[in-house]
Amino acid sequence: MLALLPLTVLTALAATTAFRRVPEGQVFSVYRAGKPHRLLKPGLHALVPGLDRVVHRIDLNGRVLPFAAPLPEARDVHGRVYWQVLEPERADPVLDEVEPWIRRGLLEALEAEPASVGADPRALGSRLKQRLNAALRERGMMVTRVELDFA
Repeated sequence: MLALLPLTVLTALAATTAFRRVPEGQVFSVYRAGKPHRLLKPGLHALVPGLDRVVHRIDLNGRVLPFAAPLPEARDVHGRVYWQVLEPERADPVLDEVEPWIRRGLLEALEAEPASVGADPRALGSRLKQRLNAALRERGMMVTRVELDFA
């Protein structure tokens, strides 16, 4: 009887890790042996314990990225970038790099338009959004809005 206890515990552990429920509005990326294997859409899915690993929980509803950027004219820009994943298949491989990439892109765009920094924040936000989307769309993502505050 005592010899069956470890087997029972292992079986129960395997059964609890073998199933994953993906909530609405999300997609999970599953990697097997360190390589992308498949995407799990909302619902209940079976995984192979020990082989399959959920790497990304991709929220399809959108994300907010706050940022602050010091500018050469001694004015600081604060704001938020609202972005979302449109195509999880294309976004999954680069998902960990998106937020630093957006921050870098914002800084480059703000430095490229120094005369616009004192102007209408909505117009500048719109131009920044278009510039960021030029590269993000090919990766399956999109910036939906850029809000700016000048200090």
